[in-house]
Amino acid sequence: MTLTTRAAVLVESGRPAPYARSRPLEIHELTLRPPGEGELLVKVGAAGLCHSDLSVVNGSRPRPLPMALGHEAAGEIVEAGPGTTMRPGDHIVLTFVPACGSCTMCAKGRPALCGPGGAANRAGTLLSGSRRLSGGVNHHLGVSGFADYAVVSEQSAVKVDPALPYEIAALFGCAVLTGAGAVRYGARVVADDTVAVFGLGGVGLSALLAARAAGAGTLVAVDVVDAKLELAGQLGATHVIKGGPGAVEEVRQATGGGADKVIETTGVVPVLAQAYEATAPGGVTVTVGLPDPGVPLSLPALSLVAEERTLKGSYLGSCVPRRDVPAFIDLYKQGLLPVDRLLSGRLTLDEVNEGFDLLHTGEAVRQVVML
Repeated sequence: MTLTTRAAVLVESGRPAPYARSRPLEIHELTLRPPGEGELLVKVGAAGLCHSDLSVVNGSRPRPLPMALGHEAAGEIVEAGPGTTMRPGDHIVLTFVPACGSCTMCAKGRPALCGPGGAANRAGTLLSGSRRLSGGVNHHLGVSGFADYAVVSEQSAVKVDPALPYEIAALFGCAVLTGAGAVRYGARVVADDTVAVFGLGGVGLSALLAARAAGAGTLVAVDVVDAKLELAGQLGATHVIKGGPGAVEEVRQATGGGADKVIETTGVVPVLAQAYEATAPGGVTVTVGLPDPGVPLSLPALSLVAEERTLKGSYLGSCVPRRDVPAFIDLYKQGLLPVDRLLSGRLTLDEVNEGFDLLHTGEAVRQVVML
C-alpha cells in the first residue's frame, strides 16, 4: 500500500551547531511507495542517534541529499513484498548493510563488505537500486529509520523476539553489533586479556560490556567526558582515564606496558594514533570509527614488524547480523550484556536536531527517537 510518513530529512549538510538553531533536519511528510520484490514495509518503533548519522549531518561523510536519516532501528513489519520470507507482525532489527548474499564477500561470510550493498548505500537507494520515498529523497544506509514508516530490503532485517522493547532492540542494529562485534571478531578478546577502549559512546560502551563478558582482566576505559567515565566504571571498567595527551602513558601504566587488545571508536585520527601507541607488543588495535576520508594516519611502520603489532578495521563489527544479533540478544537476556544501561534519552521525532546537539557535545551515550 502507498501511504504517507513523517520523516527527518537532511536537506543540507554542514550547517553549524547548535543544530537546534540551524535545523539541518526537517520533518517532512513524504509519500512512501509500496515494497517491491524482496522488500518490507516497516512501522518503525525506535531509532537510535549515532555518530554515523552525525557525520552526514556535519558533512564529514558526504551522502546524496536530500536524505531521510537514521540507520539503527527496530520495528514491526506491516507489509511484505513478493519473494520475502518474513511476514506482517514480525518484529525486526534493521542493520545498515543490506547484504546481497551472493557477491564475493558475502560468499566468504563477510556480509559487512557486500559489494552491491555498499554501492546501494553510497547511492542512497535500497539494495534493489530503487527509492521508495517521494520528492527525490534518498535512503540512508538502506534504513531511513527516523520516520514513522520505512521500506527496506529484507536483507537489512533480522527477526527478533517481540517482547524486546523497541528502544532496546534498535541498539543491536549498530551500537551493539559494531562494538561487541569488534571485541568478538576483530580483537578476539579472551579471558584475562588486558583491554582498553577509546571512546565511550554507545559503540565503545558496547565494546566494554562485551570485553567484560569475554572475561577480560584489566579493562581500561578512555574518554574526555567525566559522566561517561563514571558510567564505564559502573559497567565494569577496572580503570577509567581522561582522554588527552597523557592518556597513552596512563593506559600503559594500568596495563603493565600496553593493552593486549585496544578498541578505538571515535573516528578521530589522533585518537586512533593514541590507541595504537597504547597497544602492547604482539597486541591488536581495532578501529571501528569512521574518520573524515581526507585525513591520513601516520604510524611508526617499524613497530608492525619489530613488535608484531596488528592494526585492523572492523565494519559492522565484522558480524553476520542474522547470526550475531540473536546471539547478542541472548547475552542481554542473560544479564551479560546490559545494553539497556546505555540509553541516555528518549526523543520525539520533532526533537531530533536537539538530540544531535547532545551527541555533538558528547553529553549523550545513546539516544533513541521513539516513533
